[in-house]
Amino acid sequence: MLKGRIHSLETFGTVDGPGIRFVLFMQGCLLQCQYCHNPDTWNLSGGKEMTVEEVLAEIEPYLNYYRPSGGGLTVSGGEATLQAPFVTELFREVKKRWNLHTTLDTNGYNEGNKIRDLLDVTDLVLLDLKHIDNEKHIKLTGKPNDRMLNMARWLSDQGRSMWIRHVFVPGIHDDEQDLRDLGRFIGSLQGVEKFEILPYHQMGIYKWQELGWDYPLDGVPSPTEEQIERAYRIIHEGEREAAEQRQVHVN
Repeated sequence: MLKGRIHSLETFGTVDGPGIRFVLFMQGCLLQCQYCHNPDTWNLSGGKEMTVEEVLAEIEPYLNYYRPSGGGLTVSGGEATLQAPFVTELFREVKKRWNLHTTLDTNGYNEGNKIRDLLDVTDLVLLDLKHIDNEKHIKLTGKPNDRMLNMARWLSDQGRSMWIRHVFVPGIHDDEQDLRDLGRFIGSLQGVEKFEILPYHQMGIYKWQELGWDYPLDGVPSPTEEQIERAYRIIHEGEREAAEQRQVHVN
């Protein structure tokens, strides 16, 4: 019987997709983001084993909240696509039984064709783009960003719906060229319904301390409203440049 390794669950999520949502956090991640507020999800063999039926039993009592609000089920992580067969089966079942909206929250560190079965039962992809500059991405996460960018292009080419999210850390994400490049990249994609900057926060530091690990961003403050507004402005300028380029090619 197919089992998933589950880190935790939330019955009343309001930020991980439209409406009110059940959010399932899967165990395991191959990135090691310096700002991760759940580093206890990294271990691939951690978490609690659950069957699809056991997860469905957790969702069912709250259907009256999810349906009227236009919400549904979001599977996050860790990195949900590392357990793609389990998540695929879960998404299929919630659609078949309750016709629930499905959202996949992913860092994109996978290949579209490899997880096509999962993406075919996914209504919305929340794609977290960590850094547009490859060297800085490696420093921030331990991995290059080519797979993430390829995943974004694959979703765009396949006409899939996505929200793009970008955690903003002062000193790591404030370079004007990087922000403009990120905007240009997003502007080159089809299907992006929403773009969000998530301001960095220090709420996960205690998890690092509990694990006995040094916190890499010790002393880094959360961004100011001005920093976030500036980032949005530059990114949107980059998006507009990309849109204009597209028009030139079309004409």
